[in-house]
Amino acid sequence: MRLTRQTNYAIRILMYCAANEERLSRIREIAAAYAASELFLFKILQPLVESGMVETVRGRNGGIRLAKPADAITLKDVVQATEESFALAECFETGATDCPLIDNCGLNAALRDALNAFLNALGRYSIADLVADSGFMRKRLGLTAESVPATVN
Repeated sequence: MRLTRQTNYAIRILMYCAANEERLSRIREIAAAYAASELFLFKILQPLVESGMVETVRGRNGGIRLAKPADAITLKDVVQATEESFALAECFETGATDCPLIDNCGLNAALRDALNAFLNALGRYSIADLVADSGFMRKRLGLTAESVPATVN
């Protein structure tokens, strides 16, 4: 299975916010850190907010932050919130095939087992696991005390 670019960047947004947990993050800064389009990241932000992983703070000093602890957000959560389809084969999609074996197919069962194993493996890793060396992450993402304005409450 190949994850979409949207899921890849959703994970990156969450990692950035986790590494920058004491401050609000801004899409402009995240886009610069990853050399990505701000418009693309804004599009990705919606499912993260809707699924309760990220919250937005409006206003002049606004931004985004994790809506719950980084160790409570699994990669499985992110993938399920951002991927549109988990159809590994045509027969995963209801009514999408005219295969005569659809009701008793060993391939379909094998692929379902593989998908479940994949999602279960992702469920064992949290965003906190990905930023365990937050000092390194902060340095690589340019999150130094001088480069990021303090959050105003």
